[in-house]
Amino acid sequence: MNEPNHMRRIAIAWFVLSAILTPIVVAVIAPTLPPGDATDAAANQLFDDTVLLGIVTPIAVAIAVFFAYTMFVFRRRGDLAEEGVATRDNPGVHIPWLVVTIVIVLFLATFGTAELADAGSGGGQGPQPAFKLSGDVMPVQVIAQQWEFTYRYPTYGGVETAHLELPVGQKVELHVTSLDVIHSFWAPRLGVKADANPGVDNVAFVEPTKELSFEIHCSELCGLWHGYMFETGQVVSKGAFGEWIAEQQQLFAPATRVLPKYSTHYFPEPERRGG
Repeated sequence: MNEPNHMRRIAIAWFVLSAILTPIVVAVIAPTLPPGDATDAAANQLFDDTVLLGIVTPIAVAIAVFFAYTMFVFRRRGDLAEEGVATRDNPGVHIPWLVVTIVIVLFLATFGTAELADAGSGGGQGPQPAFKLSGDVMPVQVIAQQWEFTYRYPTYGGVETAHLELPVGQKVELHVTSLDVIHSFWAPRLGVKADANPGVDNVAFVEPTKELSFEIHCSELCGLWHGYMFETGQVVSKGAFGEWIAEQQQLFAPATRVLPKYSTHYFPEPERRGG
C-alpha cells in the first residue's frame, strides 16, 4: 500500500482552516479588543494588534494542524513497534520555515518602525523618544505620589490640578514622573501606560479623537493605599477645556505661586524616598 502524501494533506487542511479563521479573527474579533479607538494611540495599538493577529493566526493554525495530524495519523497501533529510523534533517520543512520566518521578521521590523515614525515613539520609556509628534503639541505633566495623581499644565502658568482634562483633537505630550516611590500611570482607553519614577521623565504621546470619560489607575504596587490611586479623567471640547483650565488657574492661583518651578521631573525629599 502506497504511503499517502502527508505534507499535502497537512497543507490542504492548513489552507482551508486559515482561509476561514483569519478573516474571522481580523474582521470580527480584533475590532472588539482593547484599548479601542478613542485616541490615536489607542487606535494605532488596535491596528498593530490586528496586523499581528492576521499574521499569527495562519502560523498558529499550521502548528495546531501539524500536531493534530501527526498525533492522529502516526499514533501507535497494535503491538509495540521497534524504534524508528533516526531522521537528521528534512530540507523540505526547514528551508521554507526559515524563509517564511525571515520574511515575517523583516516585515514586522519595517512595519513597526514606520508606525513609530508616523505616530511618535513616546510610550513612556524615557525622556527622549526617537520619533516625536509634529505640529501643535500641548505638554501635560503627570505627577504620581502616594496615593494620587496630580497634573501640571506648563503652558497655562504651571497650574497643578487634581483632575486630568484634555481637549479633543489636541496632540498631547505627557511627562510622567513621581515625587516618592515608583508608580505607573495607566489610562486604558487612552492607550497610555507609563511608569512614574522619581527623578525620571517618561514621555508618552496621545491625541484624543472623541469626547469621553476614561479611567486612570496606578498599575505599580506602591504602598498600602495603592488601590486608592484611581480616578476618572475627561476628554472635552476645546471650548469646554478653555473654560475649565481658566477656572483651575483662578482657583489654584495661590498654590501656583508657591509651587516649585516647573521641571520635567523632581527628586523626592530624603524623608519621602522610603515611601
